Amino acid sequence: MNLLTPDHSKYEPAGRSAERPVDLLVVGGGINGAGVARDAAGRGLSVILCEKGDLGEGTSSRSGKYIHGGLRYLEYYEFRLVREALNEREVVLEAAPHLSWPLQLVLPHSPEQRPRWLIRLGLFLYDNLGGRKRVPGSSSLDLGSNVAGKRLKGKFRKGFSYWDVWIDDARLVVLNAVDASRRGAQIFTRTACLSARRHGKVWRAELKSDNPSSPSVVFAKAIVNAAGPWVEKVIGEVAGVNSRMSVRLVKGSHIVLPKWWEGDHGYVLQAPDKRLIFVNPYFDDMALIGTTDIPFEGRAEDVEIDASEIDYLLGILESYFDQTFKPEDVLFDYSGVRPLFDDDANKSASAVTRDYQFELDGSLEPDSALPPLLSAFGGKLTTYRKLSEQALQMLAPFFPEMAGSWTAKTPLPGGDLPDKQFEVWFKGFQKRYAFLPEKLLRHLGHCYGTDAVRLLDGVNELSDLGQNFGSCFFEREAVWLLQNEWAVSAEDILLRRTKHGLFLTPEEKSGFEIWLDKRLAIHEPVS
Repeated sequence: MNLLTPDHSKYEPAGRSAERPVDLLVVGGGINGAGVARDAAGRGLSVILCEKGDLGEGTSSRSGKYIHGGLRYLEYYEFRLVREALNEREVVLEAAPHLSWPLQLVLPHSPEQRPRWLIRLGLFLYDNLGGRKRVPGSSSLDLGSNVAGKRLKGKFRKGFSYWDVWIDDARLVVLNAVDASRRGAQIFTRTACLSARRHGKVWRAELKSDNPSSPSVVFAKAIVNAAGPWVEKVIGEVAGVNSRMSVRLVKGSHIVLPKWWEGDHGYVLQAPDKRLIFVNPYFDDMALIGTTDIPFEGRAEDVEIDASEIDYLLGILESYFDQTFKPEDVLFDYSGVRPLFDDDANKSASAVTRDYQFELDGSLEPDSALPPLLSAFGGKLTTYRKLSEQALQMLAPFFPEMAGSWTAKTPLPGGDLPDKQFEVWFKGFQKRYAFLPEKLLRHLGHCYGTDAVRLLDGVNELSDLGQNFGSCFFEREAVWLLQNEWAVSAEDILLRRTKHGLFLTPEEKSGFEIWLDKRLAIHEPVS
């Protein structure tokens, strides 16, 4: 039995009957849904989260891997959003220092772009709007002498440096779900909510899942709809109620190339259409480039990059750097659909607000015959914790016994590092497991933080890790993910829980899939 999550097999869990409803049903296992489930469970509410696919499978694992204030949002006077996002950078660095770290960004400048005084003013505001503590400030750069200008075209002699925060987005989702589970929430992946109807003073939701442990019916006092691109579908088709709000779906695509510059910094490139394109180091020898902003129609599940987006991103790179980039250079790509709050303004996709709004259907009076359905529209990865906190604050009148806010000062699983300093903790971790390769230890440290010690419990030599699937991916880690993080497929493990898939050969991936099929035929995941 998995000792890190609650053992629900010893009793009939809340939510399985109208007489014993769960407090909160969260629909959607992206970053907002996982954040709401964590926050609610930590306030003492009983929680069930259902996700029709895998945790973070949609938009939340297809971001630019940033916790950032949104420098360009200042042009649209979204000062409140930028301030909140800048504050959240610091919160995330404190909560998950193993998973996030400051990243220097170099912004080259040429006369035909935004005026230098305007950029300098924007960076001054960026430095001072939020409660900056761990993130360094901005500065001007002489790209003629700085290493950051070495691979840039000659016309880019001046520039700026500022900092944002790098994050593994998919693992951020999973860690929120893990913490929610450790606090008593029930997490059900591959479990779709087919319908939800008011049943007396509670909601009766019908679920569909191939997982035998998932309930087919859940009774809940309230529902939070955090379905992202599917938020309107949950309101209209699932819950059968009307909505005054809507989302605009915008496709954002990224590409991965071999890294071509020296240094740990990234770049921010100003495109002719006024977009900012980010070029960031990705692991040791790759670069992540994005994103595009294209209005999207169709099923969010079907989103994928197209050739024009690749040409767009490569063309911007060629306008800045002294080399040629070809489509065949692309190692990997991914696309996501952002569910932006539609304020009915006639704006371009890149100008649509990244702020969030809530819509309440029902009553917040305790024991009301119209139990609440709270739906979240919009939002961004950076502000997920504030969105979650505000959702629970809105529901506070309905749950008068609920505890207060708590997530701002509480680390995520694995994030309880001494003084929040990863490298300081890592030295001790590496000394403890000196018989294991540093590359492996660094991977485990960044993915799991202090939980890596639990993962390695009983390991005294390399062979104790079991089968090696390639690179630094061993059987011990795969079993951990199956038992503790709701992983059930190769994609769950190779692309979302880890990024091992970027480093395994096709033959190694096939070997892992064979092992996984055999393992699942014998053991059910126990998360």
